[in-house]
Amino acid sequence: MDTPERDSLPRKRSLRKKFGARNYDENLMDELIEKHLGGAFKKKKQTKEDLEKETETEAMIAISLGFPIDALLEEEIRAGVVRQLGGKEQNDYIVVRNHILARWRSNVEVWLSKGQIKETVSNEYEHLISAAYDFLLYNGYINFGVLLPLTSPMPELTNEGSVIIVGAGLAGLSAAKQLMSFGFKVIVLEGRNRPGGRVYTQKMGKKGQFAAVDLGGSVITGIHANPLGVLARQLSIPLHKVRDNCPLYKPDGAPVDKGIDSNIELIHNKLLDKVMELRKIMGGFANDISLGSVLERLRQLYGVARSTEERQLLDWHLANLEYANAGCLSDLSATFWDQDDPYEMGGDHCFLAGGNWRLIKALCEGVPIFYGKTVNTIRYGHDGIAVIVGEQVFEADMVLCTVPLGVLKKRTIRFEPELPGRKLAAIERMGFGLLNKVAMVFPHVFWGEDLDTFGCLSEHSNKRGEFFLFYGNHTVSGGAALIALVAGEAAQMFENSDPSMLLHRVLSVLRGIYNPKGYSHQGNDYDILAENVGGRLFFAGEATTRQYPATMHGAFLSGLREASRILSANRSQQNNSRKSLPKNLGINNDTLIGLFKWPDLTFGNFSFISNPLTEDPNSMGIMRVTFDSCGDDLKEELENSFQRPLNLPLQLYTVLSREQAESLQLVTGGDGIKLSHLTRNLGLKLMGPSALVNFGSSLISTIASSRKGRGRNRVTSGKI
Repeated sequence: MDTPERDSLPRKRSLRKKFGARNYDENLMDELIEKHLGGAFKKKKQTKEDLEKETETEAMIAISLGFPIDALLEEEIRAGVVRQLGGKEQNDYIVVRNHILARWRSNVEVWLSKGQIKETVSNEYEHLISAAYDFLLYNGYINFGVLLPLTSPMPELTNEGSVIIVGAGLAGLSAAKQLMSFGFKVIVLEGRNRPGGRVYTQKMGKKGQFAAVDLGGSVITGIHANPLGVLARQLSIPLHKVRDNCPLYKPDGAPVDKGIDSNIELIHNKLLDKVMELRKIMGGFANDISLGSVLERLRQLYGVARSTEERQLLDWHLANLEYANAGCLSDLSATFWDQDDPYEMGGDHCFLAGGNWRLIKALCEGVPIFYGKTVNTIRYGHDGIAVIVGEQVFEADMVLCTVPLGVLKKRTIRFEPELPGRKLAAIERMGFGLLNKVAMVFPHVFWGEDLDTFGCLSEHSNKRGEFFLFYGNHTVSGGAALIALVAGEAAQMFENSDPSMLLHRVLSVLRGIYNPKGYSHQGNDYDILAENVGGRLFFAGEATTRQYPATMHGAFLSGLREASRILSANRSQQNNSRKSLPKNLGINNDTLIGLFKWPDLTFGNFSFISNPLTEDPNSMGIMRVTFDSCGDDLKEELENSFQRPLNLPLQLYTVLSREQAESLQLVTGGDGIKLSHLTRNLGLKLMGPSALVNFGSSLISTIASSRKGRGRNRVTSGKI
């Protein structure tokens, strides 16, 4: 059927655009530069006509990167890049600045030096070269990214400064890379066991049908001047333009009438225009006036969107507005809701092939990151800073805190001295939005290979944001991945909803749209959803019961059903284990003694073994501490740990990761200090061999079986 087209999302306004190329190629900028500027940049020897043409092209590139065509940025003015504003010197500076920008953009994979610029610009502009180059370098407009040297090639940037960065999200990682290129000593402390913050790509699906799905940040919103586009170019990762066609469907699955859709889209944009006009006339709104209340009053005043279908269509656009602002319209300020519009990056919205995790992984390379480090206190003063994690203290010259606003609001990090009142007040005033997703992987792309987005209207205004928009990630994920978005008030209700019920609802929406086009639903889909996976993963909920779907009692009964299935599976596994294992194959102290004959790592009284088939730093292993003859300090530390006197000699054990074992080896001092670090800083407890066998028999078995056939040439000292 004929369905209307819609612009790529998210957008605060609905803007119609013509169809673009299927695959967006960021390297087209290289072609533009090469065509107009040439590969050698012989600026000194060009004719006047060539210079004018080149200067015009470089100005266009600078504009695409957010620079004004004939003026300075506010940051440039504050930096004093020219001695006098206006006039010939400023014009010359702008030409030089644009040339440097274009030069680096021609090859973002290598460091652009000041000397290279001097080769292509006349000597009479040397002072402007220095001013422009230094401004662009220090403000991150050139020489940034993932393929640049971790130490600066500029001797003048070498320094003894040290920085601790709290948080390994995009902000923390980009800062770490940049600071290291500036010559700083940097470490990053991350509370989670992975980097990336809200950028997280998950491998979903089953064998032969896996897909890489971005569960957090997923869309590069506006490719022009976007540094993530530069990272993609440096890594040669293709970008897929989110295509403009976005058909809308009614709650019953029928396509929306094209004429009504166009009319309501126009009304939506005019209402936003009226908000801006009214704000200008009144000199602003009161702080407690929400955008949602102003829009609704204007809708009633002009008498628009009266019919059910029109109101549902307007609700869809309002849901998209809530998505773009990551918040409910009732919570958005009518005065400040669009304050970031002037800085919105232009160009297409894009998906990154393989997921945004590829950018995170590249940014982490060469950066010292310590995971599982939840910061308790940040102390700062004239003599430096101290970041406290449990009983560990990290000291440096400066600290960069990149934790989310929610962490600051909860006051989970204590600042000594307390943050300034202005900053605390700003933290209190600021809000953060909520967006939820349902990620699904199907056997095939039933929604159409040529479709990246489609939307669905809601019957109720308070649920307008529930599954209002679907992103098809099949072009970049490697599988038939589909993501349903939940925004606004619906996103808040979503937080407390049963996941199985939500899955049932989103599948019902899809069936309503695609049933007439071959997406068939059968009664046994409930049974399939209820199947366990590998005897370890089980499912319950309203969407797993064919007899009582979407009911509370159905959910209750499905829980009882799965309890029975889990009990049965557990008994079966125990019986199979008894049948398959000979009685003399049990794990005992002799097994441990045999394994520790060839440790992976030894230092002092400490020995460590792990699975030799994996190099994952987070893989678990076993540490043995031998106490045969030790000093009083070590014995006292040991007795404090066990809270009772002990007779020597003896051997005690603990389970820890390979990374923790390596960090323990690097602790300076004797065995007593290392034991203190093990028990206090790492929070680990020592146990005897019997307790270890009971606690870690599975790990012991894994290490023992993995060593079979690998020979006995174990490492007896040094690093893993």
